[in-house]
Amino acid sequence: MAFEPPHRLVRALGETAPDGDDWLERLPEAARRAVAVRELTVERVQLPGGRSSLVVLVRRPDGTPAVLKLAPPRARPESERAALAHWGGLGAVQLLEPFAAKGVLLLERLHPDVSVRSLPEAKALLEAAGTLRRLWVEPPADEGAHVFETVAERTGRQAEVMRASAGADAEVTALVDAALAAREELLAAPPEDRLLHGTFRQSKVLAGERTPWLAVGPDPLVGECAFDLARLVRDRVEDLIASPSGAATTRRRVKRLAESLDVDQERLRGWTLFRAVESGVRARRVGRPQDAELLLEFAGWL
Repeated sequence: MAFEPPHRLVRALGETAPDGDDWLERLPEAARRAVAVRELTVERVQLPGGRSSLVVLVRRPDGTPAVLKLAPPRARPESERAALAHWGGLGAVQLLEPFAAKGVLLLERLHPDVSVRSLPEAKALLEAAGTLRRLWVEPPADEGAHVFETVAERTGRQAEVMRASAGADAEVTALVDAALAAREELLAAPPEDRLLHGTFRQSKVLAGERTPWLAVGPDPLVGECAFDLARLVRDRVEDLIASPSGAATTRRRVKRLAESLDVDQERLRGWTLFRAVESGVRARRVGRPQDAELLLEFAGWL
């Protein structure tokens, strides 16, 4: 079978590494080797797929359905493996192969085409929040086994790029300044350290068999829960922007999610601002002006 990377993956990897690397060139052979060594039967490549990995629906030698995932080093697949192993299937997809080749993960098969996003908005937020709560556990005690990036480290890298990419647009510059000021204040006294999903949103929660909903695709890090919850606040941002009551709905969503998950409302608002501005500035930088406009307008409501 030809393991051609989906267009969505090629485009997304081009944004994260504009100068390119040879991972995509080596991907078809790496996928064939991963399938052969595990004696897997390939059903199909998942389309449109993710933005950071190739996802292949397979069956193990005993007929059990599974998912083979191949990701480049820049997607931090070993961090994902370590987090999934630590969660042990509680709230997240089960890792079927704790130790394997770098960049290759064998996972339990969920229902790849059925995410929480398919539910009505209020129900989707409720189910997503409940799933996220289960992931917020103490980080592994043995840091020698794997050191996760911290919120301070990841946002520090992002902050440097934000400063350099703001440009001469006064409105964008003001939003970047506000986001960076919020980050500084939030990092001064973080309330807890938990293992976080890192990129949690409704589309990252899929229907499962052993439990109704399970999270997939983490980019894990360690830090406060409000940072993790912040990405969920802006889910379906295009619907929020299109609504005449979008700003009020956003503020109610911040309040509702903070109360339901026992997170400080102002800290959630601050991290939501930072993450929305960071995503908006990044979208502008890589040539997605429509996405940038939506995200920065959303950030202005906060």
